[in-house]
Amino acid sequence: MQTQGFFTATDGNRTRDLRTTNATLYRLSHSSIPVSCEVDIYGCLSEFIGTAVSDDVVTLLDINNSVPDDMYEESIKGKFDYTHKDTFMGFHCGNTCSRKLAFCSMKNQMIMARSLPEEVTNGTLEGDIAPGEITFYRLQSTADNMLRAYIAQGEVLPVATRSFGSIGVFAIPEMGRFYRHVLIEKNYPHHGAVAFGHYGKALYEVFKYIGVPVEEIGYNQPAGVLYKSENPFA
Repeated sequence: MQTQGFFTATDGNRTRDLRTTNATLYRLSHSSIPVSCEVDIYGCLSEFIGTAVSDDVVTLLDINNSVPDDMYEESIKGKFDYTHKDTFMGFHCGNTCSRKLAFCSMKNQMIMARSLPEEVTNGTLEGDIAPGEITFYRLQSTADNMLRAYIAQGEVLPVATRSFGSIGVFAIPEMGRFYRHVLIEKNYPHHGAVAFGHYGKALYEVFKYIGVPVEEIGYNQPAGVLYKSENPFA
């Protein structure tokens, strides 16, 4: 199911945007109905695939946020076997099911509230995503109708985010290289689907079955296994 984020109601001579996006997203995701923000059709389809594979709720998050230096130094370095480049912040504004949050509360949408009255941005479920295994993945089409996909297994770390929205500190081995040579070079959008568990094996077979060429299924290659565009002398 897809939602564009708001509807318009007329009250006498006044027209108001009623921002019901986030509460709606939460209710749908809580019922295992795939739903995505920002008209992300392939993100929604990716969620549907993950729901079918895992028999559980999934979510869709922004993947282009880094872990602050001080957070890595204080809460991750020396405690977990990940470099700074292996970590990132997975974030979105209230679309993750409460069952997958370590704690949660209903608040207002802080990004929308920068330009709208706060009272019309209420209804956002916020909280840190619960630690545990995850599979980060996406199905996508190119402008010339070629299917491609990626899969990477990792985890959500038990680290407080000190931020807002539905958010977690994620760690995926060799994430920095994967981000550069798969996500950026293959022109993937900033949304990634998240299944709560390790489902890479099943997702790989599903992507093959629906016609994704195996050479177009990216994954986080281990250290020493070079991507095609990776400089062997670097």
